[in-house]
Amino acid sequence: MDECLNNTATYLRISAFSTSKLGQFLIFVGVLLIYLITITGNLIIFIVICLVPQLHTPMYFFLSNLSMADVIYSSSTLPKLLSIIATQDNQITLPTCITQACFFIATAACEILILTSMSYDRYVAICRPLNYYMIMNSRLYLPMSASSWAISIVNSLMYSCFISTLSFCSSHTIDHFFCDLNALYAITTSDTRSREIIMIIGDIVLAFVPFSLTMASYVGIICSILKINSAEGRFKAFSSCTSHLTTVMLFYGPVLFLYMKPKSIDSKTQDKILSLLYVAVVPMLNPFVYTLRNKEFLGALRNMARIKITI
Repeated sequence: MDECLNNTATYLRISAFSTSKLGQFLIFVGVLLIYLITITGNLIIFIVICLVPQLHTPMYFFLSNLSMADVIYSSSTLPKLLSIIATQDNQITLPTCITQACFFIATAACEILILTSMSYDRYVAICRPLNYYMIMNSRLYLPMSASSWAISIVNSLMYSCFISTLSFCSSHTIDHFFCDLNALYAITTSDTRSREIIMIIGDIVLAFVPFSLTMASYVGIICSILKINSAEGRFKAFSSCTSHLTTVMLFYGPVLFLYMKPKSIDSKTQDKILSLLYVAVVPMLNPFVYTLRNKEFLGALRNMARIKITI
């Protein structure tokens, strides 16, 4: 152990999923399809929103940011997982591991902050509809988006610096399918108590507080909807925020269960499956959640297709 402290490993190993060859093949095909759908769907959303002037509104601006975050979020982890399964080479250099963790932490935090910004947008749209464009103007939503990215990047750089000072044995294996911060802390030979305290504080500031603000926004939204007299009006108001609410539930659900489940049912395999849900499945579902029932977006997409065919 002392030797490991003095000679930090230059590479680590990622265990990924231990299963049969058939299981590995099925995981590879499933993850590859999910990744391709995620990249295609989110890039389509981003491009359509950028090119169609009618979609240049606060809600779609935040959605375009969420789509780009989803692309980077998935790309930081899934290609390496696919490479490990395809080549059976589970080695990863320490700088690559730090880079992967940096991008993952940055985009995960950014998604949380953007979802919180979107919840405020929906709150203003439903609770203050007459003043919506006065409140949600470019002087507000542009700084909200920029600060989400800036805070997330600074936060991830801080954690990257923490990881870069850790010592590892070359025999150590990360019991996960990517360089997860908790998995790295579990195998390091360095003392991580101070870093874990900082991580808890970071989780409170960048996860619990935004989640609480999102829930508070929806309490206000529900109260406003209940005050609407007509059933049609209530349905129309609620349907305008169902996509965002669905995304919030999909994103926070697996994360909350993963970090709040009792230790008695702790299972590394279960943790990996839950992590795969919010790392791979949720970014894939977001484009469907936001577009399948969105007549405005689908109309813009059809118009773009017609213009292309005409040209």
